[in-house]
Amino acid sequence: MCIDLHTHSVFSDGTATPEELVRMAAELGLSALAITDHDTTEGSLLALALGQKHGVRVIAGIEISCMHREYSLHILGYGIDPEHPVLQEKIRQIQGGRLERNEKILARLTDLGIEITPDELDRFSACGQAGRPHIARLLMEKGIIPDLNAAFRLYIGKGRPAYANRFCFTAGQTIDFLHQAGGVAVLAHPGKIDPGMKLLPGLVRELAGRGLDGLEVIYPGHLKKVQKKLRKLAKQYNLIETGGSDYHGGNRPGSMLAGGSNGFCPPDEILPALDARIAAIRS
Repeated sequence: MCIDLHTHSVFSDGTATPEELVRMAAELGLSALAITDHDTTEGSLLALALGQKHGVRVIAGIEISCMHREYSLHILGYGIDPEHPVLQEKIRQIQGGRLERNEKILARLTDLGIEITPDELDRFSACGQAGRPHIARLLMEKGIIPDLNAAFRLYIGKGRPAYANRFCFTAGQTIDFLHQAGGVAVLAHPGKIDPGMKLLPGLVRELAGRGLDGLEVIYPGHLKKVQKKLRKLAKQYNLIETGGSDYHGGNRPGSMLAGGSNGFCPPDEILPALDARIAAIRS
């Protein structure tokens, strides 16, 4: 059976509620689902309560943005205690940095003659955190750009006139506090970091030395040859393999949950190794 360990809800930059995601997973016959919202566990907490109702195993998850040297990385946490005090304190710091960046981006857009107020952004993001994808959708709804990609290409992507950095922890710090919360740390979509796979072996070696637990091997953007190289690296450094769709709903047109008509299907054979690594962290 298929599983999907990388999805996003309205609590970060997705467009589906946690219940909608769990229900969709049940309809697609998925045996396990993780909601891995950016820098928040609110959606994951709700999904945990809904999994039994819909007959889907829900694994508590999160996705944390962090830095390692010059690399901007995303680390997926699985099996975490979503309410762990250390994790929640780190999340508050990250979310504070996100709010500060939003203020900077909106100010820079204003300087460019594009007016978006903080209240307007808060209303648009609804129950979740506001971030660049929400700003992009607002720009599109205002008719300033033709599509979401144009927002990043012209205004809010790195190096563009309205871009702003934000606070984040190092990868080592992120791995550490995910472990403290009882979870494992997995490098998200590594093939996107280094499509040529020339620098990734050194990066994975360094992260494994800092306690990284796994690699997201099965990912829509990973070609078979990339998956093969990632599996080799995982074996070399005793890392587990995971997989997920990175589903964002309407914020990423064309993306689908695993088990859909596109044939994307991380197998549930992944789960025993993941469960064993989580148990080892907690022991």
